[in-house]
Amino acid sequence: MKFGAVYPQTEYGNDPSAIRDYAQTVEGLGLSHVSAYEHVLGVNPKRPDRITGPYTYEHPFQSPFLLFSFMSAVTSELGFATCILILPQRQTALVAKQAATLDIFSGGRLRLGIGVGWNQVEYSALNENFRDRGQRIEEQVELLRLLWTKPLVDFNGGWHTIEDAGLNPLPVQQPIPIWFGGNAEAVLKRIARSGDGWMPNYKAATDALPSLEAIHKYLEEAGRSREEIGIEFRLPYGNGDPNTWTRTIREWQTIGATHMSFNTMGSGFFTPAEHLAAVRKFASVIGIK
Repeated sequence: MKFGAVYPQTEYGNDPSAIRDYAQTVEGLGLSHVSAYEHVLGVNPKRPDRITGPYTYEHPFQSPFLLFSFMSAVTSELGFATCILILPQRQTALVAKQAATLDIFSGGRLRLGIGVGWNQVEYSALNENFRDRGQRIEEQVELLRLLWTKPLVDFNGGWHTIEDAGLNPLPVQQPIPIWFGGNAEAVLKRIARSGDGWMPNYKAATDALPSLEAIHKYLEEAGRSREEIGIEFRLPYGNGDPNTWTRTIREWQTIGATHMSFNTMGSGFFTPAEHLAAVRKFASVIGIK
């Protein structure tokens, strides 16, 4: 299993020196990757239509492509995973370009975790349709892989038209791995058909079992093997109990998890130093280095 950390951006602040220290500390501890959540815009929960979600306009989010480009410049081996990028609210060719550039700058250290999201205000502000996001993401994945692997692309789909054009330069990884976030039935089918991995939202491995069994069924129908799909879960700091951490990791390993990200957000930390101390404690307990 590869052990990583969730960048605690809603609580960590915006000091470039602190962000550099985070990336270098995580790499120095022997963790394999940093994952980062993202939102372009936050919603006011007091608006008349009362759109609610886990985050509001008061939660800070840095652009993951720019954040990871900065981190890649101050590290040499640390991997990066978007967890998740809300793909259907973006122009596909532009995402392909941004991801390819980051992959080049980092030397092939990117995994692109994607999902459809929940914030319809964000979709409207970016001039994209919230209602057809599930259908569009499948076409987007197909197009991304073409753009990352072919110098010239001809594509005529339901939402995209590219006439004999392509990216230059192409990414180091051809194609960049695409992982899906989410637990809905449609997502599980997409993972089986075209995903490189799954980033579930379940806290406990036992809760993930029904969805995992469904993925295995859909993989068989798609003619793919279970080994083709990675699984990355997030482990919360919680109350800081190492026994809880090790037990949770064992449970996820039992059902086939290949990656995990240690999450220090929501644990009562108020400074970058506190978040880094928690990551150091975790690395020491797990014995990564």
